[in-house]
Amino acid sequence: MRQKVEFKSGEHTLSGLLETPESNIRFFALFAHCFTCGKDVAAASRISRALTAKGIAVLRFDFTGLGNSDGDFANTNFSSNVQDLVAAADFLRQEYSAPKLLIGHSLGGAAVLGVAQKVPESMALVTIGSPSDAAHVAHNFAAHIDDIEEQGKAEVNLAGRKFTIQKQFLDDINNYGTNHISKLKKALLVMHSPIDSIVKIAEAEKIYQAALHPKSFVSLDDADHLLTNKKDAEYAAEVIAAWASRYVPSETESYNANVAQGHVLVEEKDHKFTQHVSTNSHYWLADEPLKVGGKNTGPDPYDHLLAGLGACTSMTLRMYAERKKLPIEHIRVELTHTRNYKEDCDNCEQQNGIEAIVRNISYVGTLDEQQEARFLEIADKCPVHRTLHNDVAVVSKLVN
Repeated sequence: MRQKVEFKSGEHTLSGLLETPESNIRFFALFAHCFTCGKDVAAASRISRALTAKGIAVLRFDFTGLGNSDGDFANTNFSSNVQDLVAAADFLRQEYSAPKLLIGHSLGGAAVLGVAQKVPESMALVTIGSPSDAAHVAHNFAAHIDDIEEQGKAEVNLAGRKFTIQKQFLDDINNYGTNHISKLKKALLVMHSPIDSIVKIAEAEKIYQAALHPKSFVSLDDADHLLTNKKDAEYAAEVIAAWASRYVPSETESYNANVAQGHVLVEEKDHKFTQHVSTNSHYWLADEPLKVGGKNTGPDPYDHLLAGLGACTSMTLRMYAERKKLPIEHIRVELTHTRNYKEDCDNCEQQNGIEAIVRNISYVGTLDEQQEARFLEIADKCPVHRTLHNDVAVVSKLVN
């Protein structure tokens, strides 16, 4: 699921996209895009989508002065990029969960290395086609450096677009070295293409040599700097997801509860809507959709109710089919809940309808008319269906 988000970095509002898996979230990641690019550059969007498919939620955003974010690019620098990343991590920490994985592409990788110590929850870092230090980016406008030094600024052409680079930008990037890389104390994955013409692979060697273990290097053979080939971006994501699983524990796996047989335990995860749900042998999350303030990390309460009835219905019908040796190859039960069901309800109070669960049952097989009628009758005999129609008492007790 993709959600547009906004958050503050200093006086500016930054625009981002948060992509979350449809099922349980393993952990959150933060993605930093390349120099003068944006959150929607192909490499960022493709890698984020592929990681989401692996259960990793990813926030990517436009740095100040780029894309849909506020601010003037001419007034930004490498330090402001680092500040933006800190703000993004703060946003995730406050609204969802702090990022445990930091990923940076090109200069974004250098920014990730620079911000790592400012995000204590981060456990693993990934650089993709990244320089070892921020000053490397100056080669993109080397022909204008003298003008920038003498006049205080210059208009440069970068990838077909015009940008104003001020002297303060040069002064800022020259303040960053590589000493911090040896102090990361986090797992590091360096990814680089040997044919990268924008950032030479020698930069990857510098990062790898400066870092302490645990560290890994993966060659992105035949890939260009921007990973414009979809397969290269998807391969990078596959490797990142597999590598990160060794160093970043899943948030859903870190929770354990002792539950007696036949009991269900539900307790808060984020003290909002997200809930841990455990039985004697299973664990999952319950949540509410994003539109009502949840994080959509699991089914909502009515989804659970419908799932219980649907599963019970399908199981009961399968047992009946097996017992009667009916030629049923497949059973499908689709359910919806409505508070305003009017079909066959001409006398409903005030014509507002009634609350109902609509259960549509289909099958693959051959039944005659009489067998179909009996098949439908059996659906109403599933234990959960009967419980819903009984006068069930819910006994609530405070046990503190």
